[in-house]
Amino acid sequence: MNTGSDELDEVAVTGDSAKAREQGPEQASGAAQGLGSRAPGFIKSRRALHVSWQVGVFVVGLAVVGAGIVMLPLPGPGWVVIFGGMAIWATEFVWAQLVLRWTKRKVTEAAQRALDPRVRRRNLALTVTGLVIVGALAGFYVWKFGAVMPWTIRNQ
Repeated sequence: MNTGSDELDEVAVTGDSAKAREQGPEQASGAAQGLGSRAPGFIKSRRALHVSWQVGVFVVGLAVVGAGIVMLPLPGPGWVVIFGGMAIWATEFVWAQLVLRWTKRKVTEAAQRALDPRVRRRNLALTVTGLVIVGALAGFYVWKFGAVMPWTIRNQ
């Protein structure tokens, strides 16, 4: 028996079968579903092959995460690449799957908070205030020192 049917049987025994019918066997298994190795069956069946598979997945994920870390100060989508490396790790390691679930939950919560009208008004007010301050400082600099270009332009 698989874990999905075990949970469905457990739900049916507890009397919450309507919920199980709505969710279906894929969603009824809850948090335990999807955790663990996603390696093909013939790889999982041989211990040495599975360990070498895990080492390969770890090395590839490490290379991708390393490239993402390098892209943080340099041009490139650093955070996207880092999360891509975490997704590679999550194909094989439970700890990476849990980190990705936590990250997705936090990103979703932050997106919901950002859509709050009060937060949007506050962010807009802070942005306008910052732009006014930067504009005033730039205007003061031009008034005090003039607009001198760092290169020479000859009139011909």
